[in-house]
Amino acid sequence: MRLSHFLAGISALALTAPALGQSGTQPAVQTAAETLREAMVRAYNTNPEIAAERANLRATDESVPIARAAGLPGVSSTGNYTENLYDTDTSAFGVPRQGSVGVDLRVPVFSGGAVRNSVRAAETRVEAGRAGLRSAEAQLFTDVVSAYMDVIRDEAIVSLNQKNARVLDVNLQATRDRFEVGDLTRTDVAQSEARLALAESQLRGAEARLISSRENYIRVVGAAPGNLAPPPPLPSLPVNVDAAVQAALADNPLLIESQKARDAAEYDVDVARAARLPQVSVGVGGDYYNRFGSVSPAATLGGVRNDGFASSAGVSVSLPLFQAGRPAAQVRQAQARQSAAIEFATATERGVIAQARSAYAVWQSAQRVIESSRLAVQANQLSLEGVRAENSVGTRTILDILNAEQELLSVQVQLVTAERDAYVAGFAVLAAMGRADASDLGLDGGPLYDPLANYNRVRGSLSDWRDNPDPQPQGTRTVDTPAQTPVVAGPVDPTANR
Repeated sequence: MRLSHFLAGISALALTAPALGQSGTQPAVQTAAETLREAMVRAYNTNPEIAAERANLRATDESVPIARAAGLPGVSSTGNYTENLYDTDTSAFGVPRQGSVGVDLRVPVFSGGAVRNSVRAAETRVEAGRAGLRSAEAQLFTDVVSAYMDVIRDEAIVSLNQKNARVLDVNLQATRDRFEVGDLTRTDVAQSEARLALAESQLRGAEARLISSRENYIRVVGAAPGNLAPPPPLPSLPVNVDAAVQAALADNPLLIESQKARDAAEYDVDVARAARLPQVSVGVGGDYYNRFGSVSPAATLGGVRNDGFASSAGVSVSLPLFQAGRPAAQVRQAQARQSAAIEFATATERGVIAQARSAYAVWQSAQRVIESSRLAVQANQLSLEGVRAENSVGTRTILDILNAEQELLSVQVQLVTAERDAYVAGFAVLAAMGRADASDLGLDGGPLYDPLANYNRVRGSLSDWRDNPDPQPQGTRTVDTPAQTPVVAGPVDPTANR
């Protein structure tokens, strides 16, 4: 199942899923929720980091015509003007001034394979750059998913802590009332006050983390988070960790990028070896000269003309005999870089395997934590109700109620945290498998960036004056985005309701 399928229904899900309040009834007014797809589309179109990666790939595209140009004919023109001011050997045939204009054509014939291998290396690096762009897209979408889920988690935690503080405040008021009539002791009041103070400090910490998560969301997505819709279920993940690793080894873009860089380094060695081979070129030139009527009559009688045309043609052969060890050093240098590229590809493969395995393990672990946390939430809810009932008949203390409240809060926070971790880890598994770039997600917020369009445009360009327009910013700034607050306006996670 493609990721585009799992994202396809987000907007409909956000509009049709009922947002339940504390009473479990649907509120009269619903605000259209922002979906994960919308966040991804916004980030894809406005994030400056992905825009920079695209620009880097366009720069890499230009290495192909640059390398190819070394093997194509070159045309140059020259012009000069000479005025002889004084010459002790001046004769009647001397020419005091002369100007000329010439055009020369040079055609490389043989370069020892340097051009051919340079072009191959450049084309291979372009392929590596495309894989690198895929990797950057996958990383961007992973960051979006993480930021999106962080906001949802922290909003739920803030809501849980707010409810906990309100409940403890009610408990404190009730405890004080019972103390006034002599039913409880001053110790019970102090315990309630201490637990409320602890709850308020936990709430302040949760609010700070929510503000941090919202600001990080703005950094990644480019806009403040609104009322975020629940994320859709992830598509079917691999049945076991070995399947995840095999898919990652076949299609992880970071691994493909390192392998292409390794292949390009091999061509670089052949380019360096070409410096020891002959260089052959053919040249044709023509010059028009004019002496501006300065030829003397005697020189005219001698056959000297005031203007004329000269042409030449020839073959140039350059055979290096001794270059002080420079070619060998360049070959050794290229071989060392090839060795580094080989090792880097192996290291990247190790990292991809570890990434796939660890993400899969985190995903599985979070799934188990979710199951156990849901059971714990239900059990602690029943326990709290029982402790309250028993306290009403005098068999439980106020401290027992406070402890039950805290235990319930802890497992609720654990549940929403595990839900966030499971979703982010599941998406990380897909990213490691190479299934989380823009083409896999099928984003419909406009045409996807096509890396082949620029390459096809510049690959065969022969014009020396075909510049691009001056670069303009693609990523949007967030300086005008207001500072975030910990206010939770939308419906919270169902686990926050008691």
